Amino acid sequence: MNITINCRQMDLTKNLKEYAEEKIGKFNKYLTNISEANITFSVEKHRHKAEVLLKANGSHIQAESITGEMYSSIDEVVEKLARQVKKHREKTVSHRKGKGKEEVTGGPEDISPTIIKDKSFNIKPMSIEEAAMQMDLVDKTFFVFTNASSGNINVLYQRNDGNLGLIEPIK
Repeated sequence: MNITINCRQMDLTKNLKEYAEEKIGKFNKYLTNISEANITFSVEKHRHKAEVLLKANGSHIQAESITGEMYSSIDEVVEKLARQVKKHREKTVSHRKGKGKEEVTGGPEDISPTIIKDKSFNIKPMSIEEAAMQMDLVDKTFFVFTNASSGNINVLYQRNDGNLGLIEPIK
C-alpha cells in the first residue's frame, strides 16, 4: 500500500508520521487490495483534523475526525475506517457467495434492504398537475413521470405534512 501524507498549517513530525503509517498500515490485514492511502492532517485554531482516503479495487473508503489533539484524531479516524472496512468486506463476501447479509453476519439487525419487486411501465409526458391527479388515482405515495415542459423524468411524492414534493434533475 502506498501511503501519502499531506499537512496543512502544520509540520509533519517523524513520530506523527510513524504513528499514522502504523495505524493505517493495519488495514492491509483486513483488505489486501488497498492500493493507496491518502492522509491529510490540518490544524485550525484548536481543531486537529485527520482525513484518510483508502483506495481499494475502485472503491473509496473515506473518513475524517476533528478533535483537540492530532493523535486522538488519528485514533478516531481509524475507528471510523475500521467500521467502514468491515461493512465493505461483509458486502463483498456476501455478493461473492451469493448469500444474504444475515447468513454472513448472523444478525437480523445487519440485514440490508432487498429488492423484492421489480416493475416496468411506460412513462408518458404530462404536466405536474396531471401527474398529481394520476398519483391520486393510483393511490400511491409517489409517481414517476416525464415532465411535458422540460422533457425530464420527475418524481412527485407525498410529504408527511400532506403536501406534494417534486424531484427534478438538474442539467
